[in-house]
Amino acid sequence: MKEHKRIALFSYLAASIITIGITCVLIVIYAIAQSASASQELVQRGAYLARAGDCIACHTAPKGKPYAGGAPIATPMGVIYSTNITPDLESGIGHYSVDNFVKVMREGVTNDGDHLYPAMPYTSYAKVSLEDLSALYAFFMQGVEPVRQPNHPTKLRWPLSIHSLMVVWNGLYLKKGEYAANANKSVSWNRGAYLVHGLGHCGGCHTPRGVLGQEKAESEKDGRQYLSGAKLDNWYALPLTGDRKTGLNAWSKDEIAEYLKTGRTERIAAVGMMAGVVSKSTQYLTEQDLMAIAEYLKTHPPSNDEGPGNADSAMQASASSAATRALSAGDTGMRGSRVYLDNCNACHRSDGSGAKRTFPNLVKNEAVNAKDPISLIHIVLAGGATPSTQTAPSAFTMPDFGWRLSDEEVADVLSFIRGSWSNHAAVVSPNEISRVRKVLADQ
Repeated sequence: MKEHKRIALFSYLAASIITIGITCVLIVIYAIAQSASASQELVQRGAYLARAGDCIACHTAPKGKPYAGGAPIATPMGVIYSTNITPDLESGIGHYSVDNFVKVMREGVTNDGDHLYPAMPYTSYAKVSLEDLSALYAFFMQGVEPVRQPNHPTKLRWPLSIHSLMVVWNGLYLKKGEYAANANKSVSWNRGAYLVHGLGHCGGCHTPRGVLGQEKAESEKDGRQYLSGAKLDNWYALPLTGDRKTGLNAWSKDEIAEYLKTGRTERIAAVGMMAGVVSKSTQYLTEQDLMAIAEYLKTHPPSNDEGPGNADSAMQASASSAATRALSAGDTGMRGSRVYLDNCNACHRSDGSGAKRTFPNLVKNEAVNAKDPISLIHIVLAGGATPSTQTAPSAFTMPDFGWRLSDEEVADVLSFIRGSWSNHAAVVSPNEISRVRKVLADQ
């Protein structure tokens, strides 16, 4: 009897141990699964944030592997090449800890102590939250394929080629600290400001820079130069302020969101550098984030004291009708009208209206009326294309005319466009065309 009791007790203990063991194993498996799920969610969050930051645009060379670097970035001081940010242990950032990653994002200082140039917009990324930077780190470490590709040395002029000088530059111009919400604004406004100031680094292109490459303003708190428009790599980034002639004054929030989502609206189409931003970054943002950006941008006042234009509305209407009548009748007496009829009229029409969301409307077009015509010159000489996006997949191409039109002809046709259909911009000179043509030829 005692033997039976001992056997029963041992059987009970064995069964209990097995049950406990199985339970522990299941708990461990569940914890691992939960951890993996949480990790995957963090990676996915980081992937979204990398899109918002448009990291792939600068860190992927033409025909190169994603994020492997090597893309040339032209600056007034020389050429800077983007670095390899894949998790490769030798040539990438695979050996970075999360603290190393945060430091390079916020201060431009690599794991080896080297200082990056502000072509890497760490002055903007300094405003990104630690939570979002941690998600970005998870994405680059777990969601990106490692690529072994050594970094290309920069080609800056001396003494700017001395990296250690960036210590002084950072002391002068790097403002540390995450974005601080404005308690007087809505949650959506603050979200838009956070994206524009931080990951979106919109000021990097749309804010003028000083002689040492610093942005002249880093937020609306620094004055009206913030997002007031700037020249960059032979393009002119238009003002994102409330300027009536060349800014966002006439844009609705829905139009801004539509432009960032599709790269086109009834009034304008994205070309050049902005086409790349839309195709690789902003089209992937949520509708909520796009509207938040729009809400924030629409609160910016004009960056300058614009007057009513070169003529009153009656004179503008008369000039508009005169240009349309002349083109419709085949009258080429106006300077530049012959070039327009032969090369532009088929798509942009005699009244400059183009075709909705296909060929941009030239009437009161912000890019047409920009104070600096370099973007117009660039696209006439070299051509361009609208971005292909998920919601607007058809890309429409503007052919290049540089091979068939002289500097004087390009200047004439752009001056004609900038002075017709109620447009009010200054004339363009052949010398301006010649300068851009030479730069494009040297690229």
